[in-house]
Amino acid sequence: MTHRYIGRTGLKVSSICMGTMTFGTQANEKEAFKIMDYAYERGVNFYDTAELYPIPPSFENAGITETIVGRWLKTKPRDSIILATKVAGAANGWFIPPIRHGLTAIDSFHIERAIEGSLKRLSTDYIDLYQMHWPDTIVPIEESLKAFDKLVQSGKVRYIGTSNDTAYGTSKALMTSEFKNYSRFESIQNNFSLLNRRFLDELANLCKNEKISLLPYSPLAGGVLSGKYNQADGEKGRFSEYINSTNKRQLNMAKKFVNDKTMASTQKYLKIASDFDIHPVTMAIAWSKQFDFVASTIIGARNVGQLKASLDSMDITLSPKLLTALDKVHENILYPMG
Repeated sequence: MTHRYIGRTGLKVSSICMGTMTFGTQANEKEAFKIMDYAYERGVNFYDTAELYPIPPSFENAGITETIVGRWLKTKPRDSIILATKVAGAANGWFIPPIRHGLTAIDSFHIERAIEGSLKRLSTDYIDLYQMHWPDTIVPIEESLKAFDKLVQSGKVRYIGTSNDTAYGTSKALMTSEFKNYSRFESIQNNFSLLNRRFLDELANLCKNEKISLLPYSPLAGGVLSGKYNQADGEKGRFSEYINSTNKRQLNMAKKFVNDKTMASTQKYLKIASDFDIHPVTMAIAWSKQFDFVASTIIGARNVGQLKASLDSMDITLSPKLLTALDKVHENILYPMG
């Protein structure tokens, strides 16, 4: 098991982070405990959740995941766990979060309300890494960072991070933190996988130069890279449900992840995995964690049986020959997710 520090922090995390967004819907509490116990036994010390979880988001279920994680946390020494959670992003963009009556913003009021709720549900008095789930395009970043900094100064939060952010947004936040002497974002949690290499275009260079760590989520591209959507009669995931959804957001997400280009790319990746005698899930996750700007790759599971191939990636280093083969697929089918 290898460990890396997040950004310029004292958070030394396992190369794999256990994501929890399925807990409470796709995985009940008993199964969630099994998943987290197995990950812990394999050496995972980093767990990521959010006030918005589980998925799909709903007013009825929001917060259930943190409650489950909080109950499990009581079974382990708190100092042995690096715990991350998120404040729901602003309700002025592509999605209205079912939190606080759909009026969320990344302002001082909502940040304070969010942290108090998370601490209570997680049954802890501090969060190791507190993240903005996505940016606010209305509230000035100065106000957001001032509120986050207040949490750090109070001891409720050790460090802060951002998610689903752009190079401009992240740069503006860093500049603001420097000039205002506020705590800065030490991490960024963005979508990053063999099927979505957009992070390499600009943000990777920013992370390396500013010493911010990427915490990639969806390294399997929502399960697509497992190959299950390429099988006529195989296991299906959430996009099988989303593709017939009347929810515009879910339908657009399904089309982004499951389309002709992603299916063609995945078929080639599956062939490479077979040629190199490696599980496609292990290969995809190992690819995402190879970069020096990545601190820990976030995985997810509906049941404990899905974990072994994912966690096997912790001890895998892909060969230059294999990496070259993977890169050729991308060269032939550029940006399959758009």
